[in-house]
Amino acid sequence: MNGRYGHALPFGATLLSPSLTRFRLWAPAAKDVHVEIEGMTPASMTATGGGWFEATVPCGAGAKYRFRLGNGLAVPDPAARAQAEGVHGPSLVVDPRAYTWEHRAWKGRPWEETVLYELHAGAFGGFAGVRARLPELARLGVTAIELMPVNDFPGTRNWGYDGVLPFAPDRSYGSPDDLKALVDAAHGMGLMMFLDVVYNHFGPDGNYLAAYAPGFFRDDIATPWGAAIDFRRPEVRRFFTENALYWLQEYRFDGLRFDAVHAISESDWLDEMAATVRRTVESGRQVHLVLEHDGNVADHLRRDFDGQWNDDAHHVLHVLLSGESDGYYADYADRPAARLARALEQGFVYQGDVSAYRKGARRGTPSADLAPTSFVLFLQNHDQIGNRPFGERLTTLADRHALEAAIALQLLAPQIPLIFMGEETASESPFLFFTDHQPELADAVREGRRREFAGFHGFGAGQKAELPDPNSFSTFDHSCPRPQARYGEARLELYRRLLDQRSSALVPRLKGTRALAAVAAGPASVIARWRLGDGAILMIATNLGRDDATCERLRGNLLFESRNDAAESLRRGTLMAGSTVALLEPPS
Repeated sequence: MNGRYGHALPFGATLLSPSLTRFRLWAPAAKDVHVEIEGMTPASMTATGGGWFEATVPCGAGAKYRFRLGNGLAVPDPAARAQAEGVHGPSLVVDPRAYTWEHRAWKGRPWEETVLYELHAGAFGGFAGVRARLPELARLGVTAIELMPVNDFPGTRNWGYDGVLPFAPDRSYGSPDDLKALVDAAHGMGLMMFLDVVYNHFGPDGNYLAAYAPGFFRDDIATPWGAAIDFRRPEVRRFFTENALYWLQEYRFDGLRFDAVHAISESDWLDEMAATVRRTVESGRQVHLVLEHDGNVADHLRRDFDGQWNDDAHHVLHVLLSGESDGYYADYADRPAARLARALEQGFVYQGDVSAYRKGARRGTPSADLAPTSFVLFLQNHDQIGNRPFGERLTTLADRHALEAAIALQLLAPQIPLIFMGEETASESPFLFFTDHQPELADAVREGRRREFAGFHGFGAGQKAELPDPNSFSTFDHSCPRPQARYGEARLELYRRLLDQRSSALVPRLKGTRALAAVAAGPASVIARWRLGDGAILMIATNLGRDDATCERLRGNLLFESRNDAAESLRRGTLMAGSTVALLEPPS
């Protein structure tokens, strides 16, 4: 390898030589299409069959272009590698091989070593800001940075899930080369880079696909966020498969997290795409694929996906820590300790069980045969904080000792841990839903949020005016994590100790780990056991309640106790309130 990487896209703008570019667009509803390049005469595109149009034009990297439809509408390239002026402006021809990679020998890290840190690039000051923070994240003990979606969105701030141009990094964060420099720098520090991608819908502003390819969308079903994408069409399937390959090959990301795939009606595409990734990525590279799937479908994890976000485990931990039972938390309010035990032993809590929140529908499939590392365990993430009316973190909702006990459980259990930005410094900054839409759409989003939370506990009619305005800059600014002044440094040290223990005592043994049993030891207490890959037995006893719990006497080499004397108390048969104790029995 010469340190320059590119992924050959079958559509969009492809640089054939420094001064020659081929343009391809799928526009089955258009009778004719021109490509307009700034400073040049528009070039007619040739219809090549199947709705495809193509033209080769003497222009190079940096050229600004649009596609002009026969009805006069000018649209950006849906596969643009970059935009010059936002989602409504012209696209840019990009030379994907202009960036020379320094750490070209990087091959990734095994999945068992993964400790994810989810962050919002804008909250860190863009790609350069994230890059500047890499050393401290490496010192923390995380091994993988997961970026919330970075593809082009309207305005200058957005969660990223309103993106409309899946191949173009948003210019408010930096250039394509700035993003590559971030990934390259991470690799130089031994850090993997993951990217969150959204293939279930497009945002409401700047999506022009329906104007020339209405068949891209279904008219018989919808998602909660807009028109459903029609994955029955081969052109649509390939568009998103190529997008996954593009981020992995051209930007050298080590993994992708696929957002809300339960909203993709043709689930077979997920396995088709993942198999294509496995066939295409260079031999020797370790690339990881992670799902978010509200349906708890385990079959994908038996094929080419490494893991899935375990919402069940989060929900029951949240109930135990906060006492809340609104919305979907109602499904976890009954016997929460037993439900947590099932999550630790078998992965999903709901494995075909009836969900009262879903009006008696069954949810999930059996998952007990899967390795613990098939599940990503988190206490918080962007959704679970940001989809609250006021974006409160557990720092403000939970008892400090109970929260630190939960952190110890999360980081020492064999599941793959995910930390959300700011958790490690006990940040009390909310993480709110924020946008930068034009006035009419901003009003619609604002009112939609108010309707969504009208019946939320503690958010009655008299409080509606207090809901943070998603379109206000202050809403974004308040969402940038700030260390907690009282014990932020102590929390940081707790994370460092736990991650150091995980790295030294558990990670070398994780491959081949299987759960033995997990049981409730009280209304808020659980004792779980796993046989690690080398035969050692890991035991974790956790009490998230306010009262001590009587339990069996446990013995083993102490890995960690979250409160002083908790291990000695456990040896006497008492699990101290707000504590976690982790013990290790060597192989027999």
